[in-house]
Amino acid sequence: MHGRTEPPFRADHVGSMLRPPALLDARERFAAGTLDADGLRAAEDTAIRDAVALQEEVGLQSATDGEFRRTSWHMDFIYQLGGITKTDHKIQVKMRNAAGEGAFTSAGMAVTEKIRLEHPIFADHFRYLAEQTTTAVPKLTIPSPSMVYARGGSAVIDRSVYPDLEEFWDDLSAAYADEVQALHGLGCRYLQLDDTALAYLNDPAHRAELEAKGDDPDTQHLRYIRQINAAIADRPADMRITTHMCRGNYRSSWAAEGGYDHVAEALFGELAVDGFFCEFDDERSGGFEPLRFVPPGKQVVLGLVTTKNGVLEDPDVLKRRIEEAAKYVPLDQLCLSPQCGFSSTVEGNALTVDEQRAKLALIVQVAQDVWG
Repeated sequence: MHGRTEPPFRADHVGSMLRPPALLDARERFAAGTLDADGLRAAEDTAIRDAVALQEEVGLQSATDGEFRRTSWHMDFIYQLGGITKTDHKIQVKMRNAAGEGAFTSAGMAVTEKIRLEHPIFADHFRYLAEQTTTAVPKLTIPSPSMVYARGGSAVIDRSVYPDLEEFWDDLSAAYADEVQALHGLGCRYLQLDDTALAYLNDPAHRAELEAKGDDPDTQHLRYIRQINAAIADRPADMRITTHMCRGNYRSSWAAEGGYDHVAEALFGELAVDGFFCEFDDERSGGFEPLRFVPPGKQVVLGLVTTKNGVLEDPDVLKRRIEEAAKYVPLDQLCLSPQCGFSSTVEGNALTVDEQRAKLALIVQVAQDVWG
């Protein structure tokens, strides 16, 4: 066994990080009108610089900007696509945790014109991140094409713009393909497509909701896979692209349950990414059996360390779980990460910055013990 010199790395992480108090305060003052845009950006710059330093100090080979310039992991990106309009209608996703039920809510969206990329999205975010990294590979995270459809379905698509939905899908993948090329031109060599749509399809309750909207829950994952593949088909050879398949992550809550069984064969066998970040932090996430469909040459990043709370995992337990996963896919194709980000939205999960650091350091140490 050995370490890896290209993404995904043996010890990796999903992307978002807890916003420090100074940044949360700056956001509040900006919203209240007592801090201007330059002041907010300065606070973001400082927080990102510190976050990159933390990631490098604990020994991670990749570093993100913590998604510190975003309110949520996906909607900030989606609203910048040409043809997408923010609406007054509210998107509400039911969420659950040990204490009960809640909901993630954001402004709605509508497809009112042809989908297109009007400018490279998050270009400034990546440029600044790349300037801050010294030992780590700068990693950018964006929502997958699936999320543009999943957040509203066909009901939000103006059928006078897209009388044939195939044209919508073609334009969506083309816009993402343009984004991939633009990011590569900026120097991005590690891109992650974050996706809840594929993981939600493993939950019978979510499949029932999809069917009620007029989609086919038995084949929808094939559509998503096809569109992601079209979006990344022409990526440059030196660019690594992974996907993270999440069951929901909002203030230590989740939206879906179940293993990857429903989508596994097509997902692992056909999705043309270089690595899969998978959640395996609790019983709700199912077992490792679906990994038997992972072909040679693809990496699986095992999300064994939860970001839902600050309790630090036992390293020996993590090592045993890695051994269990290795029964279905060779150990050399495995890596280790947290199960999700620490702060998929600006509010963050129920743990401290010190607990976040301890979990990242634990991942690095266990990876060194397992793979060297």
